Amino acid sequence: MANLKEIRTRILSVTNTRQVTSAMKMVSAAKLRKAQDAIFKIKPYSEKMQQIIETVSGSLEGTLSTPLFTQREIKKTLIILVTSNKGLCGVFNTSITRSAIEWAKSERAELFKNNNIEFFTVGRKGYESIIKSEMNSAGREDNLLHKPSYDFSAFFIKHLIGEYTEKRFDEIVVFYNSFKNAATQIPTMEKLLPISMPEHSAKEPIEFILEPNPEVILEELAPKMLEVRFHKVILDSIASEHGARMTAMHKATDNATDLINDLKLTYNRARQDSITKEILEIVSGANALQG
Repeated sequence: MANLKEIRTRILSVTNTRQVTSAMKMVSAAKLRKAQDAIFKIKPYSEKMQQIIETVSGSLEGTLSTPLFTQREIKKTLIILVTSNKGLCGVFNTSITRSAIEWAKSERAELFKNNNIEFFTVGRKGYESIIKSEMNSAGREDNLLHKPSYDFSAFFIKHLIGEYTEKRFDEIVVFYNSFKNAATQIPTMEKLLPISMPEHSAKEPIEFILEPNPEVILEELAPKMLEVRFHKVILDSIASEHGARMTAMHKATDNATDLINDLKLTYNRARQDSITKEILEIVSGANALQG
């Protein structure tokens, strides 16, 4: 059994750790509230943009010639992997990274075999995992998560649109953690480019007068819709990160509390044994003097 000094040192060390994890939990809870507010603000705008795209495309006859909607043979795929810049958030980073790599190996097996899949990482942890897994890296951008802004997301999407229209990639997908609640983050894959045309319902569509014509309108709206969608992806991932970290720090705090209680029990037992031993030594000494 460890001596009393060692046990006291461990109790002090675990107590300090509990203070840190508890503080991190409270910080993440405050940041989570702010991130949730940002999602709630952009969600109606994102849904309305999608609804407009569906309404305008519903008035078209035949296929679209707009480049962002044009389906072509997939010879090279770009995967945008959104993780976090910091750790201590449970399986937040590992689960989405694993999902992206497994999707590439299974759904795009031929492209993966021929090294025609590249990963662009948003977040330092994703980049480290991709390099460690020896995947092809197309680049990284960590500042999108540091101070998320719509302008930065729009600039990033313009770059992706350029990569797609110049036919460097035939498909661009994004993997990220979708926020459900503080305890639940859902690994999600969305195709950014080409934009998939929605399936129209059987009911009669509402007729609109569109000027100059539906294709020109879609050509103008499509980049805006992608900007909104990607910015929502970033906000979703940030909220999920704070939720995952808050949950992880809550569990760590509880585990530290349990460990402190166990150490205190061990300390009390060791102290009792030490006192009992001292009493026995005193009694034995007294008996020896009397004898």
